[in-house]
Amino acid sequence: MKIWKQEFSLEGMNAMSQNTMVETLGIEFIEIGEDYLKAKMPVNTNTVQPMRILHGGASVALAETIGSVASLCCLTDVSTYQVVGLDINANHLKSVVEGSFVVGTAQPIHLGKKTHVWKIEIHDERHKLVCISRLTMMVRAVRVP
Repeated sequence: MKIWKQEFSLEGMNAMSQNTMVETLGIEFIEIGEDYLKAKMPVNTNTVQPMRILHGGASVALAETIGSVASLCCLTDVSTYQVVGLDINANHLKSVVEGSFVVGTAQPIHLGKKTHVWKIEIHDERHKLVCISRLTMMVRAVRVP
């Protein structure tokens, strides 16, 4: 069942990420399904820790990026409502070496009026599960400064 209320293209999602941390980390949206959103991220000098393996914080940034954009796409009116991160957790299950990439997939657990909860799985190039994350987004009225 299609969950998206907004029509966003991959090009639009990637353009929205310009001049943000998302662009700095090299995160690129690559696939929109009926009930999931995918993005990939390189494991490189911007995303590794000193041991030259994927930094756990980079995995969390990937998870929150995908889940946040997915929540945005589930809103019926982005001029009236916005989504903000409320809580995120992550279990890092496997290391990934520099020079490869990871792919994250967000799927909804709950899409309510005030909160959205997402499961984000991050896999390496060989499709091995690297990290699993749960993200809770709050849906709130747009605040004008």
